[in-house]
Amino acid sequence: MQVVGLTTPQEVFVASKERKFRINEILVIDDPHQGSLIGEVVEANSYNRFIPLSINHDFVDARVLESLERLGYSISEDEINIAKVKLRNEASFPVTTGAKVHLPEFWEVRDLLVRSDPEGGLALGEIKNTEETASTMDENLKELFYVYSKGEKRKTKNVPFLLDLKSFQQYPHIGIFGGSGSGKSYGLRVIMEELMLKEIPAIILDPHYEMDFSIREEDLEWSPDFTGSFKKFQVGEDIGVEFPSLGRQDLLDLLSAVKPLTEAMSSAVQMLHRRGDTYRSFSLRLQLLTEALELGRSRIEKILQQDLEPEEREKYKKMKELLEEYPNIPLQSVQGIAWRLWRLDASGLFNYNIKPVKEALLSGKLAVIQGPIWLLQVFSTYLLSNLYRTRRDYKDGELRGESRGEYFPPFVIATDEAHNFAPKGYDAPSKGIITEIAQEGRKYGVFLVLATQRPTLLDETVTAQLNTKIIFRTVRGHDIATITEETDIGAEEARRLPYLPSGDAFVSSPLFGRTVAIRVRLPYTKSPHTLNPFDEIRHHRKRAEERLLSLLEPHLPIYETNLLKVLQALNAEAPDMNLEVRTLKESLENLVRSGKLQKTETPFGAMYHS
Repeated sequence: MQVVGLTTPQEVFVASKERKFRINEILVIDDPHQGSLIGEVVEANSYNRFIPLSINHDFVDARVLESLERLGYSISEDEINIAKVKLRNEASFPVTTGAKVHLPEFWEVRDLLVRSDPEGGLALGEIKNTEETASTMDENLKELFYVYSKGEKRKTKNVPFLLDLKSFQQYPHIGIFGGSGSGKSYGLRVIMEELMLKEIPAIILDPHYEMDFSIREEDLEWSPDFTGSFKKFQVGEDIGVEFPSLGRQDLLDLLSAVKPLTEAMSSAVQMLHRRGDTYRSFSLRLQLLTEALELGRSRIEKILQQDLEPEEREKYKKMKELLEEYPNIPLQSVQGIAWRLWRLDASGLFNYNIKPVKEALLSGKLAVIQGPIWLLQVFSTYLLSNLYRTRRDYKDGELRGESRGEYFPPFVIATDEAHNFAPKGYDAPSKGIITEIAQEGRKYGVFLVLATQRPTLLDETVTAQLNTKIIFRTVRGHDIATITEETDIGAEEARRLPYLPSGDAFVSSPLFGRTVAIRVRLPYTKSPHTLNPFDEIRHHRKRAEERLLSLLEPHLPIYETNLLKVLQALNAEAPDMNLEVRTLKESLENLVRSGKLQKTETPFGAMYHS
């Protein structure tokens, strides 16, 4: 391999008759005047006598052709492989044409490729096209995990991509971008697995109910057991909000998450909410004020002049007091607040607290928070604010030398569909706390991992704080433009983004100083949603047939004239099936067609038997 053609201090052309070049592989140029220069292949082509070199004028020009001939290449007979190589660091002056080029051994590029050891880093995948270099690397870096490639699972033969945990202090927050089917969710799953392996406390907001880590991937020689490393919590069923702990702003955020509040409603909440209110006391105040506004002051005074039971009299006295205390609050505002509060209570939000989540974090576990996305938007505002405040108060107290209660650890916050929690262009309840953590969380050891299909829709302030970005296949032009603006991805990588295979990604991180092409490792666990929908139909139908057949067996043979009696027995044994004569007969015919039963015509009608 040799440098050919016109060179610059930034990039060169390398040619070879024996070896084909691969995109993103690392080469070392032995410049006689500048020593070893490290570069990366950004474009590669092969030519033979049937494909003239002049066909690709933008890649190979007359000066390259002339250089090849002088170096002994037979353009009319040889197959010539040519690569455009971008130098890792700009050279002092143009590279010498004719300089020899070789594949590096691991020690030559260790500092470029590996910035951590397996114990101190997150093993996210393999660096693509580094097999030759990996053959000479340290034993503790070899075959760390499996990858899925070309339809099969195999142990990695490339250099591992390790994201140094300690670097989070300097380069916090991770962004994961990619379209549907690009491998983005697998990338997020791998990061969560690595955090669990390192016993790093973490929270993940899971609107798709897919972050279950109890189902192990099959056919692996070894995989860790994560069943004791994570806890799943359903919002409104396992965890919720302690109403008495809510401040006015917290309550405003929760109510506006159900449906945006008008200015009049916001003012009413600030007037009506009192410190230490329970859900019952606040909702009762709203109810009494609503009734009072509907009746009016004069009617309430007339009612109070009547002979009333003590409880009734007390109720109307409170209604009168509320009208006197809040004379300018419109009825529609109170009704709007009450409806939003009822909607939150109906979800079970006020029946629980966040103590189980705090306990999980203190134990170094992953807390998986599940629920519909609107409820997660509501709840995450309260949860993240509370946890971040707890960590910040502890750390500030420690720095001041004051005792601020029990220890609360650093932790990671992760979510899929991040553009719903911190959207660009409009406010969302959780946007404020996520923006605050993005800007200041590093000081307190609170870090973000945000995944989204639409980086263009993610708040720009948040996007700018995501120091490490993992970019999977992306096809939308606006999203690619956003990615190129926010990362060091070059024009070559940007052109390849729409065509990346699922599981392949570019990593842009200041820690590496360049874009790294990786393949994400095979997760140790499987998502509950991995079953193909059409396989699901077939499996469900098969299970239903097997169940029906087992229920029918004691009643065989079944005569067509006796279907009603069999039907009554089946519905008594399995009321959930809710069979009718018509559906039972159709099911029997289906079992005959599938060969599970036989059908024989008799003088008394059809007989179904085994």
